[in-house]
Parts: sequence; C-alpha cells; structure tokens
Amino acid sequence: MIAVYVVVAVVLFLALALGVSYNRLVHGRSMVANAWHNIDTELQRRYDLVPNLVETVRGYAAHEQRVLEQVTAARAAAAASTGPPDAQEGPERALVGELRGLLAVAERYPDLKASEHFLALQHELVDTEDRIQVARRIYNANVRAQNTRVQSFPSALVAGWFGFGPVPYFEVDRAVDQPPVVRAE
Repeated sequence: MIAVYVVVAVVLFLALALGVSYNRLVHGRSMVANAWHNIDTELQRRYDLVPNLVETVRGYAAHEQRVLEQVTAARAAAAASTGPPDAQEGPERALVGELRGLLAVAERYPDLKASEHFLALQHELVDTEDRIQVARRIYNANVRAQNTRVQSFPSALVAGWFGFGPVPYFEVDRAVDQPPVVRAE
C-alpha cells in the first residue's frame, strides 16, 4: 500500500512539474510577443515620421531627389515587412542607413538645419529612436529569459514536447544618436 502512495505521489509531482514548466513557457512566449508588439508600435512611429522628414528636406534640397527616393523606398520596404524579428532586421537596417544619408544631406543646407520644423522633426526622431531602443532591450531581455527556459533542463524536455523553440533577438542600429545642436554663426 505504501508503494502505491509513493507511485501516486511521484506521478502527481511529475504532473505538477510538467504543468508548471509548461505554464512558464507559455508565459514567456506571451511576454516575448507583447514586447515585440511594443517594438512594432515604435517602428510604426518612426515610419510615420519619415514622410515628414523627406518633405521638409525636399523643400530645401529638391535636387537631392535620389536620396529622397531611396529613403521613401526603404521606409516602404520596412513598413511592409512583418513577421519575426529576423525577417524585419534587414529592412530596418536599410531604413536606418537611408535615414542617416538623409540627415547627412541636411547637414549641407544651413537653412534646413536651422529650420524649426526640421529641428522639431529631428528631435522627434531622436525621441523615437530612444523609445525603439528601450523596447528592443525589453524584448531582448524577454527573449533571453525564454531561450534560457527552452534550453534548460528539465524545461527543455517540456519545450521539446510542446514545440517551444528558441526565439530570435532583434538588433537594429539607431538612425540618429542625439538631438541636433543649433549653433549661432
């Protein structure tokens, strides 16, 4: 009779451990998904700023049409890319590169650099980049925690049984690092 109680206790313990491990994996997956949605929101904010920046630069530097078209195309590609982080990294990197090019063009036009509208947009872009980086750090911290669970024993067994796998990190550079400084000349 004691052997039956021991077997029942062991089975109940294993079932409880399996349930707890499964629930932790589900919770981690939800945290990663939520963090990704936060990044997506901030990326959309960046996409919304780009047309305003392009139009402002166009008003001052109309002959820089190639740069303006490249930024517009990169924005469209980045905005159209959806799915997992590793699928969005390439278009995001391209957009960041084109935005840097656009801001480099702006450096050649003192009137544009001094424009209050352009400066406000540039400050907004810096703020957006900060928000993207914060959301990215939160996402990557959740990914690290989930990947640790997926790869650690005994939850690795549960993860394998229920189809949980490693989640990709999201790495993307900032388009602009700091707000512009207007110098009196």
